[in-house]
Amino acid sequence: MAGNSSRKGAIRKTNKKPAAGSGGQVRRGLEGKGPTPRAEDRPYHKAHKAKNAKDGGPGGARKPGPRRRTSGDAEMIVGRNPVLEALREGVPVSGVYVAEGAERDGRLKEVFRLCADMGVGLMEISRRELDRITSAAVHQGLAAKVPPYEYAHPDDLLDAARSQGDKPLIVVLDQVTDPRNLGAIVRSAAGFGAHGVVIPERRAASMTASAWKTSAGAAARIPVAQTVNLTRQLKAYQESGCFVVGLAADGDLSLRELVEDPDLAGGPLVVVVGSEGDGLSRLVAETCDRLVSIPMTSSLESLNAGVAASVVLYAVAEARA
Repeated sequence: MAGNSSRKGAIRKTNKKPAAGSGGQVRRGLEGKGPTPRAEDRPYHKAHKAKNAKDGGPGGARKPGPRRRTSGDAEMIVGRNPVLEALREGVPVSGVYVAEGAERDGRLKEVFRLCADMGVGLMEISRRELDRITSAAVHQGLAAKVPPYEYAHPDDLLDAARSQGDKPLIVVLDQVTDPRNLGAIVRSAAGFGAHGVVIPERRAASMTASAWKTSAGAAARIPVAQTVNLTRQLKAYQESGCFVVGLAADGDLSLRELVEDPDLAGGPLVVVVGSEGDGLSRLVAETCDRLVSIPMTSSLESLNAGVAASVVLYAVAEARA
């Protein structure tokens, strides 16, 4: 029947014969292109980038790239007391939001004054909009936005010490999950001359608004670095000449012995602080050069992580002085 060749689903017939052979395309595709370049000679390979960084790059001068990472999304502080305390403690607030028609009590008036003194933007928005940006939290007509924290690279802490002509003193936290403990340790580290604090990237407290507030503004004066692998970072510090001590109730070296040895307390030193409940993890404890105990006269099993760090940093600062 005429038109069958154009009917939908019909088989199309042709007199054209398939080409014999591939015209050499397959053979050419299988031909070798010479020896594979070494990893360090391939521009997009990490080995090539590492070699350039080590050798100073194409220009010969060492140009460190951006090594900092941020903590992720911005954080909202909600409620009149939390916002007021954050401003008082120097938390780096990037903006304050006030609901239209909010009662102007003493706290709100002080927030207005602090925003003016600190140059913080103050925006009046509808209560519905404030509900939206705070995820319907109990905000009392007031909220503040804290930008993501910018973490340093762990190597930056060594560079900071060397630039000041000091022997490095670095605090490393292992399994510390309470942001208030983190903030307290950052505050002590800044007060007793440490060059920075290192925290794990996962399963640990990070520099949230709560940690900022507890640090009483010290987080703006001392760098906090993040590392993906804590054990590997401790080994890197050891290779750089640092002596690594971990705080443990059953440590084989007393705090007095540590500070009385000028080569230990006065040299490049890394102090590792574990969590209150579990202390140091097994791998971290095994990586430390020595475990240090804080002698106590009572039957108290252990100190709060922040208190223990403060005691050791004070003792080391006194020994160095």
